[in-house]
Amino acid sequence: MGSEQQYIELYEQAREMIIKHAPESMNVVRDQAFEDFKAQGFPSKKVERYKYTDIQKLFEPDFGVNINRLQIPVDPYEAFHCDVPNLSTSLYFVVNDMFYHDEKPKGHLPEGVVIGSMRDNPELVSKYYTKLAKTGEDAITALNTMLAQDGMLVYVPKNVKVDRAIQVINILKATPQNAQRVVPDLMVNRRVLIVLEEGAEIKMLFCDHAADDRNFLATQVIEAYVGENASLDLYCMEETHHKNVRVSNVYIDQQANSRVNHNVITLHNGITRNKLDLTFSGEGAECQCYGCVIADKQQHVDNNTLIVHKVPHCNSQELYKYVLDDKSTGAFAGRVLVEHGAQKTTSQMTNQNLIATKEARMYTQPMLEIYADDVKCAHGSTVGQLNDAALFYMRQRGISLQEAKVLLQNAFINEVIDHMQLEPLRDRLHYLVEKRFRGELNKCSGCKLCK
Repeated sequence: MGSEQQYIELYEQAREMIIKHAPESMNVVRDQAFEDFKAQGFPSKKVERYKYTDIQKLFEPDFGVNINRLQIPVDPYEAFHCDVPNLSTSLYFVVNDMFYHDEKPKGHLPEGVVIGSMRDNPELVSKYYTKLAKTGEDAITALNTMLAQDGMLVYVPKNVKVDRAIQVINILKATPQNAQRVVPDLMVNRRVLIVLEEGAEIKMLFCDHAADDRNFLATQVIEAYVGENASLDLYCMEETHHKNVRVSNVYIDQQANSRVNHNVITLHNGITRNKLDLTFSGEGAECQCYGCVIADKQQHVDNNTLIVHKVPHCNSQELYKYVLDDKSTGAFAGRVLVEHGAQKTTSQMTNQNLIATKEARMYTQPMLEIYADDVKCAHGSTVGQLNDAALFYMRQRGISLQEAKVLLQNAFINEVIDHMQLEPLRDRLHYLVEKRFRGELNKCSGCKLCK
């Protein structure tokens, strides 16, 4: 038994307190999640899907957990000056793992749309919660399910289109109200449940920020049900600091003729491990999955994806690009599984990586597993350095070496950004990425999306 022992003891000692401050719809699966976590333990690097990140080491420190649900004194509207009209979003906040209720967002939601706390919507939560995120199949999901005490619910009824994008700011803050001391290390367990019924449409942007210069460990589980002919655009952007550890599992199920656009953007972090499991359950569905990673210093970013084609006539496209500097580490492992009978499948997986120093490391592992004979599937990966001929050409025309590197790195990563469907976000990301390459985006000081 390794670092998981402290979490087993925590649950055994604080079970009643955890349940007391959580809704029944989440409590009903909590004990089973605990048993699943105890049986599995944290995965070692010998487990295929976790071979590039030492999960056991990440969870070794003695992190505090806000089981008593102490209020965190933060005014997110004051801390993060987001220009909502310019980004055309309805703005919501999650402080650590608690939905922020104190002020309603600007903009009117269509009738029947629900965006709020899980505890306020027990019937919907009971119907969908943990149906995709199986606690017996992943220890991180089991840990999150056994400790999470609330979460965010997004529900869009049949044939309803949410025109205004939904922006959710996840704020990490370690100072409880009336606290005698600041908690040095804090663990939070975020949960998100997204349900789109037939013909529904929504665009969602999650932004991770840290308001304290403290050590944070954030686990996150997102479950997204995308109904027939429904459309989900899901953007997850991280801009925290080097003391932050983020372990995120995203589960998506697509029904017939649905569309999903999933984007992961890592601009600044400490250690990040993202997992995406996407399943095609209905014919004619399609997904586009994009990743944009910029890392330097000692930062670590690991993206792991699994796309399962269970039925015929589905289309999946993946493009992940990394730019690694200094002694940073990147990893991408993608697997496309085409099951028996999933004929007429189309799939393309691409991972391209730019290494700026000899000390940076990139691990790439694209995989295809095909059990059907009428498919069009391809995959590929590249790892390279800046083009010396291009650098020489630009320097001959009076451009400094540093400026030439910035221009080439920008051109490399912009292919991913240009695929993003949310135009205001795309424009701001071009600006943020350039600042990041120039070393001007070294810590979170507010929601720079709207600066």
